[in-house]
Amino acid sequence: MRHVLAIDQGTTASKCLVVRSDGVVVGRGQRDITQYFPQPGWVEHDPEELLATVIAAARDAVAGSGQFPDAIGITNQRETIVVWDRVTGQPAARAIVWQDRRTAARCRELEPLVERLRHLTGLVADPYFSATKLEWLLRDGLLERAERGELLAGTVDSWLIWRLTGGMVHATDYTNASRTLLFDIQRREWSAELCELFGVPRSMLPEVRPSAGDFGVTTPEIFGRSVPVRGVAGDQQAALFGQGCWERGQGKQTYGTGAFLLLNTGSERPSDSPGVLTTLACDSAGQPVYALEGAIFIAGAAIQWLRDGLGILETAAASEELARGIADTGGVYFVPALAGLGAPDWEPRARGTIVGLTRGTGRAELVRAALEAMAHGTRDVIDLMERQSGAHFDRLRVDGGASANSWLMQFQADLLGRPVDRPLQVETTALGAAGLAGLSSGVWPTAASFAERREFTTFLPGDGAEAARDGVAGWRRAVRTALAWARDPEAGGLDDSEPAA
Repeated sequence: MRHVLAIDQGTTASKCLVVRSDGVVVGRGQRDITQYFPQPGWVEHDPEELLATVIAAARDAVAGSGQFPDAIGITNQRETIVVWDRVTGQPAARAIVWQDRRTAARCRELEPLVERLRHLTGLVADPYFSATKLEWLLRDGLLERAERGELLAGTVDSWLIWRLTGGMVHATDYTNASRTLLFDIQRREWSAELCELFGVPRSMLPEVRPSAGDFGVTTPEIFGRSVPVRGVAGDQQAALFGQGCWERGQGKQTYGTGAFLLLNTGSERPSDSPGVLTTLACDSAGQPVYALEGAIFIAGAAIQWLRDGLGILETAAASEELARGIADTGGVYFVPALAGLGAPDWEPRARGTIVGLTRGTGRAELVRAALEAMAHGTRDVIDLMERQSGAHFDRLRVDGGASANSWLMQFQADLLGRPVDRPLQVETTALGAAGLAGLSSGVWPTAASFAERREFTTFLPGDGAEAARDGVAGWRRAVRTALAWARDPEAGGLDDSEPAA
């Protein structure tokens, strides 16, 4: 048996798995990370802590498995940007996290360029993406050092690769590069036009490589001997690969802090349109293909807010029992725009909105409304993707923490009117990274051999389908209410950089 170490560096924790060549997970490790909120709307990470937690979790996973890995795969929170010293490897500032909204005003200035940005990158002018974050860091005192060639920049995968390889490799993969707002997804290269627009020296940016490929070897002191890094993908594209969605028309939804729906559209770039993003994903060989993505900024984070912020839940898992215990929400809708609205409406000024409250509303209704919002948002994005691409979701594959909620998965199937498949092994992000690395290093000869042992629980549309669909009009009305509040011309000094989560 051969083994692959999968590193999953996420927004709230660094997780690692050791995956055996028969698909069995034989070792695990996890370390939580600190989020910093120095000002309203600002979200930062300490890059050194990201690295330290990855190494600690990886060592735990390797020790628990009792096996030395043949290769490493890395998957990471996307869009978060790190700047570091080329010589010392030390961070030049804290990492600015994908949730951060400090560049919202700058993104409004870019609105006249929206079509050009979409044509080049498949993305929109939103603080979510890396370019305005990097521009902000450079303008905040780092530009001269960057122009002298002293600094490097990259998404979290690039930072980890640089440090794990002892500064020998400055690289990223196509999926992460496609999330920066600096990458031309048609030419598949860094855009000189966008580097100039955002004031980013091209010399700072990493080499872009296929997701299943060579990213160097780790320094011996990390694991006792060197290990090749052979797979890299952003978290959502890694999950798409891990779910076996390698062909046009196959898609998945990850219900995590946010919810991210990806639809593989194949080798031909789909037509651009507002509402969803065009990005790069992986085919069965780990080579770049196009995908449509709907990014819903807040999903499981809404349940976390009900638990930690309002104290009406003891655990996230308790949300399932509460939802089952009532027939409906009593007309309550929760639009969880706690970090603005992403797909399909893209309104950074939107804020969380609850409508339909009465004196009969209790915590169960609020919790169920938060769960229903995840399913309604998913349906909105699927409808738009199908209209835009011509591809059809025959079924939806799901993963992420909230996918463990069987009530939510049944409601999703009822609302969509099509099957929802939940894998028995829901850690598909890390498994996708393992699959890419194992494919590149020969642990698995083909992607099909990597995925052949996957098993699913399938939720079919049932008796609740009609009632679920009856709620669609009310949901859209609630979204229009949130949008109207955000866009009210009387709002005056409405600040669109409130806390992101």
